[in-house]
Amino acid sequence: MSLSRTAALIWLCAAPAVAEPLTVEIVTAKAETDVRSYSLTGEVRARDRLSAAFPLSGRIVEVMVDAGARVAKGAVLARMDSVQQEQALRAAEAGLSTASADHRQAIEDFQRQEALLARGATTRASRDVTEDALSVAEGALAQARAELDRARNALDDTVLLAPEEATVTQRMVEVGQVVGAAQPVMELALGSGFDAVFDVPEVLMTVGAPPSLISLNRIDRPGVRFEGHIYEISPVVDPQTGTVAVTVAVDDPPAGLDYGEAVRGTAEVVGQARVVLPHTAMSATAEGPAIWTVDPTTMAVALRQVRIERFETGRIILAEGIEEGTLVVARGAQLLYPGRIVQAAEVAR
Repeated sequence: MSLSRTAALIWLCAAPAVAEPLTVEIVTAKAETDVRSYSLTGEVRARDRLSAAFPLSGRIVEVMVDAGARVAKGAVLARMDSVQQEQALRAAEAGLSTASADHRQAIEDFQRQEALLARGATTRASRDVTEDALSVAEGALAQARAELDRARNALDDTVLLAPEEATVTQRMVEVGQVVGAAQPVMELALGSGFDAVFDVPEVLMTVGAPPSLISLNRIDRPGVRFEGHIYEISPVVDPQTGTVAVTVAVDDPPAGLDYGEAVRGTAEVVGQARVVLPHTAMSATAEGPAIWTVDPTTMAVALRQVRIERFETGRIILAEGIEEGTLVVARGAQLLYPGRIVQAAEVAR
């Protein structure tokens, strides 16, 4: 064998074999509108609420209604022990009778002194004394009348009346219980408006502008759907739960919806279009998350850094790094290195 032929054989044996294209799954990056859906459970409450209370302290002797009752304007809700107020009223009535009699007597004395003075049968000093006595009697009469009004009002205050047509949503006292002045006795729902109140985690308040409509459904009847809009957002974060109270006004309440009922509210937040990839496309470098991209001309791969917006089940949402239409390795990235030639699994088959 000649020397040149021997050298050629040695070179062929030493030359590295050309790597066959690696078969991987390749997908085309597509941008999708970023729609995030959030669901929370809340409670139905009255839009207009009122805490009914007695203006004075005392012992409850009768409660006329219970939670859930519908009451008319002026209906009696509860009564308080009124023995002390009745005694005060009788004393005020007696005081008014005495003051009225004293006033009449003072008028007669003054008129008599006026007549005597006109005939010269008495002195002006005597006449002035009766005039002063009449002024005192008039003051005493006015005070007696005021005390009677106060006594009547105090007696009236022992009866708790509904200020207008309402629904009793909560009863807070029992017969025999002693309550203080202005202590809530019942909670009333006024009117017919419904609100749904949700405790929203503080972090959800930073995902963007609140949606205009909230989809609602009853927990016990998930098929019954209706809508509402955000009516009020509390400016304060609850330090105990880290949540913000959000009130949703129910626009079209379904038949049978009641106060205290649990409802589920769903809100959709629509953001800008973002590239969505399967989670299997995820790789990484020392700098952070990365994705293997494929050159459509040479079918060579390259590692590109990306920024993740968030992770979802089975997929990742990219904030930046990959443009729509880019070829991306979805599976088989564990055997790749920069410049490796690949072929799509569909082509290999």
